[in-house]
Amino acid sequence: MQTVRLSPEDNVVTAIVPLEVGQEGATTLVPRGHKMATEDIARGAPVRKYAQIIGYAHEDIPKGAHVHEHNLDFRAVDQEYEFSTNLRPVAPAEKQDTFMGYRRPTGKVGTRNHIAIITSVNCSATAAHKIAEHFTEEKLAQYPNVDGVTAFVHGTGCGMGGDGTGFEALQRVMWGFARNPNVGGVLMAGLGCEIMQIDWLIESYGLTPGPLFQAMNIQDVGGLAKCVELGIKKVEAMLPLVNATEREECPASELMVALQCGGSDAWSGVTANPAVGHACDLLVAQGGTGVLAETPEIYGAEHLLTARAVNREVGDKLVGLIHWWEDYTARAKGSMDNNPSPGNKRGGLTTILEKSLGAAAKGGTTPLTGVFKYAEPVTTKGFVFMDSPGYDPASVTGQIASGCNLVCFTTGRGSAAGYKPSPSMKVATNTEMFNRMVDDMDVNAGTILTGGKSVEEVGREIYEMWLRMASGEKSKSELQGLGDYEFVPWQIGCTM
Repeated sequence: MQTVRLSPEDNVVTAIVPLEVGQEGATTLVPRGHKMATEDIARGAPVRKYAQIIGYAHEDIPKGAHVHEHNLDFRAVDQEYEFSTNLRPVAPAEKQDTFMGYRRPTGKVGTRNHIAIITSVNCSATAAHKIAEHFTEEKLAQYPNVDGVTAFVHGTGCGMGGDGTGFEALQRVMWGFARNPNVGGVLMAGLGCEIMQIDWLIESYGLTPGPLFQAMNIQDVGGLAKCVELGIKKVEAMLPLVNATEREECPASELMVALQCGGSDAWSGVTANPAVGHACDLLVAQGGTGVLAETPEIYGAEHLLTARAVNREVGDKLVGLIHWWEDYTARAKGSMDNNPSPGNKRGGLTTILEKSLGAAAKGGTTPLTGVFKYAEPVTTKGFVFMDSPGYDPASVTGQIASGCNLVCFTTGRGSAAGYKPSPSMKVATNTEMFNRMVDDMDVNAGTILTGGKSVEEVGREIYEMWLRMASGEKSKSELQGLGDYEFVPWQIGCTM
């Protein structure tokens, strides 16, 4: 087998190996992972993959021709939405799976136990880094239950509107990281004169200062050096308290997994994403939660999700996000089709519609139970959606702020990112890349194509690694120390 047809309704197939002229009926060279027409497609006619439209022929495309950027056009979708017409509730699992986690006073359960230094503004970033860097592995060795002291710094917090979408989103991110169950202690550090005032955050979100929640401003304590000195003392006082929390057996229903993809290729929607979708179904059967995000990367596939919405209200929320993004990109003189990156296109993806149809597969098959704003706390179990950009660091930052205690990241071109305080695993879409980047990849979903494994078998492998990671097993990204620089709150609105 040298090509894959994903649906009998498709008029293209995907090449598993590079096709020379004459192979599988190819009339032109077709790179690995790219599409080949299986019939003559007239100019302006739809091109179908996954039994869905991924674009329109820019010119007459003869049978056997390579189908890609040169002859496939993107058009904005005009969907007719159905709501709650494809509800497939999953039966509760017969056996309750468990993991060893950190039970918090809130009732939430962490998979890691970090002390977080969270900045309100870029002006306090150096102070936060200096405090965190003081706590080396040697200094933390006497605190075996503490996974690290981590600085979460960003490039905004001032020069922004003091109200509105961007300000509220940043507040939700800061509050969400402070309350994430993977965080045992929090030190908030500001400059003092910024728009994002720490006192306002504490008041708005009902945060209670105490031994495990401390705050300070550089201007109030007498400058950078004194702020760093005081911050070190505050963290030193937290360490024995955070270390006193120990892992205990907890049900898998306490897991909330961020479902993410980046560096996608043509195999993302064939191997890794459907396998993660099956893992998500297994988690939902346990009473757990899978959080899909990246709104631009479901564009053109959102009708598949509205059909799975538990009610019209949930479906309308998702459609509202799509309309907001259409307006947002239009105001910026952009296009929703700007999303596929050059790497995505080299991997065989041509339009955002094609990319989205593959990306949506990470959400599995169970009903869509909720739709949430960026970094808004997720309050429903099951499969849910959170609004975010397609830019991975900004998207995962929002998912962790929403409460995710694990991250599952599929990639076809290769990704080497981590997302503290939540452990992140990588699922490779193809065996060639898995072998090339074996130090970064945790699971090889390419075995669905090259190793005779089923989507369900690889999905089970992914789910079982979630349980092991939740109990403390380190992912490849954690073993390499990644996760200190991927905290990227979504900056919405103008900088002034």
